[in-house]
Amino acid sequence: MPLLIRRPSDIRPSEITSPEHFSRRRELIAALGLGLGAAGLALPRHALAAPAPAGVSPPTGFPPVARAAPGSPWFSDESQTPKSAITSYGNFYEYGVDKAAPGKYAPGLLKTRPWTVAVEGEVLKPRTFAIDDLLKLAPLEERIYRLRCVEGWSMVVPWVGYSLSALINKVEPTGNAKFIEFVTLADPAQMPGVRSPLLDWPYVEGLRLDEARHPLTLLGLGLYGEALPAQNGAPVRIVVPWKYGFKSAKSIVKIRFLREQPTSTWTRAAPSEYGFYSNVNPAVDHPRWSQKTERRLGEWRRRPTLPFNGYADQVAGLYAGMDLKKNF
Repeated sequence: MPLLIRRPSDIRPSEITSPEHFSRRRELIAALGLGLGAAGLALPRHALAAPAPAGVSPPTGFPPVARAAPGSPWFSDESQTPKSAITSYGNFYEYGVDKAAPGKYAPGLLKTRPWTVAVEGEVLKPRTFAIDDLLKLAPLEERIYRLRCVEGWSMVVPWVGYSLSALINKVEPTGNAKFIEFVTLADPAQMPGVRSPLLDWPYVEGLRLDEARHPLTLLGLGLYGEALPAQNGAPVRIVVPWKYGFKSAKSIVKIRFLREQPTSTWTRAAPSEYGFYSNVNPAVDHPRWSQKTERRLGEWRRRPTLPFNGYADQVAGLYAGMDLKKNF
């Protein structure tokens, strides 16, 4: 009997159950229910079944975007994940633990204008940027990056933005700045999931300063040539393509330059499972599943996971001399 390989369009994102959610499904549902049930706001089903349109819409005119050219570090000739899959499948626990929840609820709840990002800490020029300031700070570029989730699924996303270093240079970090911390929005009115005790809100992530300054580290403002959809971290996020996806903080409202290493949200929640660095490393398994392979959304078979998600030539030097099993 011939083996039938389904086309990418035949496989719905909802068909892929992550190993983390499968193994923790009762714990996650119980935690979410504890935080929202008393108010009659159990997120996954009825409470947000018909969200009203957000009061403020994204801009209708998005700035021009320079396309990624073959041969550039931003280009990949891999098949890009369809926009419909990118915007309907993902983790954004502020809207629930189900993969479809962000796409269902965020567009009707998240107000992306007005929006500001405060930059503070060890910098000579602290500043608060409006979203329009960020859109004009540097020319927008298409960056076709692989995204590898710690749960074992992956995408290829044509992001829009520019290197985070453009913003870093504007605020002029002092010699004391060694790390950057990203703080995300945690508004219960717009993000009902933050009413649950599932995580310690707001969601916080961090990078070493040299990681943040690396040209691949993207200040993300869009995808597929348009403004970021709400469910993908609008209006501004970070994309660090050689790290597991949870390191790329969404819907950022504050950036802090620090002397000491910050504690990321998932590291605080489970330090033995989610380290500060969280570089994609097929040689270091998650305590509850292998990281050797991944399933690309839309594909039937699993594929080998690449060290640093395939960006080793560009970023491995950042970790010269480090034990990447200890510093996972």
